Amino acid sequence: MARPTRRPPADTGPPPRAGLDSLGGLRDAIRDRERQRAEAEAAARAQRVRVERERTEFRRAVADAVPLPPTGRVVPAPAAVAPIARQFEQDETRALAESLSDEIDVERLLDTDEALSFRRPGVGPDVPRRLRRGDWVIQREIDLHGFRVDEAREALAAFLADCGKREVRCVRIVHGKGLGSVNREPVLKGKVLRWLAQRDQVLAFCQAGPSDGGSGALVALLRPGPPLADRVSRRRG
Repeated sequence: MARPTRRPPADTGPPPRAGLDSLGGLRDAIRDRERQRAEAEAAARAQRVRVERERTEFRRAVADAVPLPPTGRVVPAPAAVAPIARQFEQDETRALAESLSDEIDVERLLDTDEALSFRRPGVGPDVPRRLRRGDWVIQREIDLHGFRVDEAREALAAFLADCGKREVRCVRIVHGKGLGSVNREPVLKGKVLRWLAQRDQVLAFCQAGPSDGGSGALVALLRPGPPLADRVSRRRG
């Protein structure tokens, strides 16, 4: 039997250079990192030089400065502001407005003079006269012109509640003379009299003097007391 002839290996060309290429890429990466590190160090050195130069310039500029002598003055810390229960105030105002009745017989509570004066039991008879005379300075006022009855009731209740919070003592309530009403009748005047008479906060009131609105306004003296925020905090405490 004839022996098989061995064929020479096929010529595949030079061996692959993958290893050499990998080494070249590694060298490039190392050079890139070295360059980045050198740039970062140069930037840091430049920053330090700039900061030191600015410090030197500042020290040179204030070299002749003299510190102010101590005064011993102590700056007090601002007092903490007590939280205000806004929703409680709104609820209270709404409840007060709804509690004011239009049906109360206010005529029996009023003095029968031309000034329609009112004073709560325990308040001296001289108080309405002093109100008319202007012994108390009018601190705030509300004008109810153009309000519907429900709007005027709620606005007056909110006004009085705010006056209580601010410890206001004397106010003017302008209700108008009814010249623009049907039959030229002062609709709000009688209702304001009734509403004020129902508020324990109102100690006395009378018709305003000619210079303060005359028959179209009232002057009221309010009860002194703590602000509304203090009363709220005590109730919650």
